[in-house]
Amino acid sequence: MAEIRRAVRGVLDGVPEGALVLVACSGGGDSLALAAGVGFVGARVGMRVGVVSVDHGLQEGSAERARDVVRVGKELGLDPAEVLTVSVGREGGPEAAARQARYAALGEAAVRLGASAVLLGHTLDDQAETVLMRLARGSGTRSLAGMPAVSGIYRRPLLKISRATTRAACEALGLVPWDDPHNEDPAYTRVRVRHEVLPVLERAIGPGVAEALARTASLCRDDADALDLWADEVYARARSLGEGLRAADLGDLPGAVRRRVILRAALDAGADRAALGAAHIEQVERLVTAWRGQRLVELPGGVGVVRRYGTLIFASTVS
Repeated sequence: MAEIRRAVRGVLDGVPEGALVLVACSGGGDSLALAAGVGFVGARVGMRVGVVSVDHGLQEGSAERARDVVRVGKELGLDPAEVLTVSVGREGGPEAAARQARYAALGEAAVRLGASAVLLGHTLDDQAETVLMRLARGSGTRSLAGMPAVSGIYRRPLLKISRATTRAACEALGLVPWDDPHNEDPAYTRVRVRHEVLPVLERAIGPGVAEALARTASLCRDDADALDLWADEVYARARSLGEGLRAADLGDLPGAVRRRVILRAALDAGADRAALGAAHIEQVERLVTAWRGQRLVELPGGVGVVRRYGTLIFASTVS
């Protein structure tokens, strides 16, 4: 429990004294241990702490479980304590739809209650699973950076703490976590990674695979942050000189930075972020690195890119 309390103190640095901090708690071991840690720390640092539990309505008895979580939260000293009932759609599959509904509800609650931060219970093991799944998809550095410790109002204090530690903390405090049956359902990719892939890696390579993957995420995040900053500076200079990107300037850049600059230009021109993929960016990059007089490169969202007089021009193709 001491590990969790230290992690909570660290992630709350910079939150104003007297501000409200909410814990998103499902009743599982990770978020329950986090709620206990926040209740303990908040009372000692002069911070208001509350708890919200999202009822997705996807399982029988979910409303009752959410109410139980709120009750336990109050016993741990968290107030306000609310159930957030959501309606889960179908877009992107069940996991994505539930996540979208959950974050929408958490964001609305934070605004309504005036919270400065919302704490999430993702652990080191969750981070390792995320990195492994993205690695299997051939993701880039930013994607392999995994979940950030801080992203807007959301903070993840437990990214360096194992799931075993949160379970032990609950046991030490006499808290009984709820085990979501979805976390045992092999129909979900994350469940297969958790129960089949990671154990095989641990047996074949040795212990510490989850810790190594989480450490990889941290290193990738540092690299991605540096590359993004470099790309931001290059793109800002290019915009100050007028429309378009000079092919000669892009050609002098490392590929990782060049592709980031192209991405920024494409998004600013109106390209569809969700549909824009690495293959699209590579097509535009070839206008710089493999120029053979190619014609228009079309991007999702009605954006076209052409090279004219040594400059890449990004423009809407929608009349």
